[in-house]
Amino acid sequence: MRRRWTSASAAALGAVLVASGCGGGGGGNRVEVFSWWTGGGEEAGLNALIERFEEDNPGTEFVNAAVAGGSGTNAQAVLEGRLQSQDPPDSFQGHAGAELLDYIEAGHLQPLDDLYDEQGLREALPEQLVEQISHDGSVYSVPVNIHRSNVMWFNPSVLEEAGVEEPPQTLDELIGALDAVEKETDAIPMAVGAQWTVDHLLESVLLGSLGPEGYNALWEPGADWDTPEVAAALADFEAVMEHTQEESAAEDWQEAAQRVAEGEAAFNIMGDWAAGYFDELGKTAGEDYDWAPSPGTEGTYMWLSDSFTLPVGAPNEEAARTWLELVGSKEGQDAFNPLKGSVPARSDTDPQAYADSPYLSAALEEWQSGPELAGSFWHGVTVDNRWKNDIDTAVGLYLQDEDLDGLQAALHQAAQAE
Repeated sequence: MRRRWTSASAAALGAVLVASGCGGGGGGNRVEVFSWWTGGGEEAGLNALIERFEEDNPGTEFVNAAVAGGSGTNAQAVLEGRLQSQDPPDSFQGHAGAELLDYIEAGHLQPLDDLYDEQGLREALPEQLVEQISHDGSVYSVPVNIHRSNVMWFNPSVLEEAGVEEPPQTLDELIGALDAVEKETDAIPMAVGAQWTVDHLLESVLLGSLGPEGYNALWEPGADWDTPEVAAALADFEAVMEHTQEESAAEDWQEAAQRVAEGEAAFNIMGDWAAGYFDELGKTAGEDYDWAPSPGTEGTYMWLSDSFTLPVGAPNEEAARTWLELVGSKEGQDAFNPLKGSVPARSDTDPQAYADSPYLSAALEEWQSGPELAGSFWHGVTVDNRWKNDIDTAVGLYLQDEDLDGLQAALHQAAQAE
């Protein structure tokens, strides 16, 4: 099987951009927090934080400035307009790591080293995590959660029908399992959705082939992608892609994940937010779906994190700092994450708060065991927006021309631009 890719039209942002002129302004006892959490578990988690903030700060008005649509792209467009107009919110959501570099280098964010010291966050957060979200020795955001990117979701019944006795642990085993599914069943071996889900798949294959040290080295400025090791990893990626379905790129991750839960597909590699989606669909863990680390990545947590910042010129800085204290606290993270479908960034949270979710309880146990960390490039940890867009462009060209050498050359060129 091979996929047929058609481009989905970009969503029009005109109506959204009008909102960029509607800033909150300063004055009074208030705090305006900007995010793209407007539905599902993420909205429920945000509302839990808001409720806690309002209980603890009855004299401060909380202004929820969330912007819907585009998986955050609409919100980022509005935010950029506000920052350029010197009308920042008091705090805004962003993925911890290199995604925030554009804001840092433009002088839009204040360092939070003093807050980290006052609140003991350097001790509460894993050392590797603090290192990976620091820039020039300073930290500019407070992580409220951790998501895992490198999760392989699979349908147990489809694997049984294909004669695959155990979930694959290596990329070679995965490719063998995909072959078996294709030969023995009518199911799609590996389900994918829109182009970004292929970028997401690529990062897990790179990690599984290169290991955490080799993978993390790819994101150093000027990193060498023109190596036999990268070529071998991309060959594995191509072998996996040969077992994906022919579908329009207009479908998103939910459709790909649902195919696994419905028995229409054997595998899907997607972040752990899929567990919450399976719950919404009323699916049962261990029966309708199961999970394992992406092949070759056991013991490594490819992480991404939602975090909150303190903009330069925040109209209500004291209230914003109070918000950041809540976001970084044990109480705040345990209120937020069970609803969001993620685990807390802190190492000292209460496992009982996550006991109702088979996935979250297992994920929390692994996170607190101190796994090796590798940052997700697609979800903003290791690369800035320029580099990320260059990778996405290279993947898009590959999906059209299937030129693997061209893909490697383009990825190498993207790294040299740093």
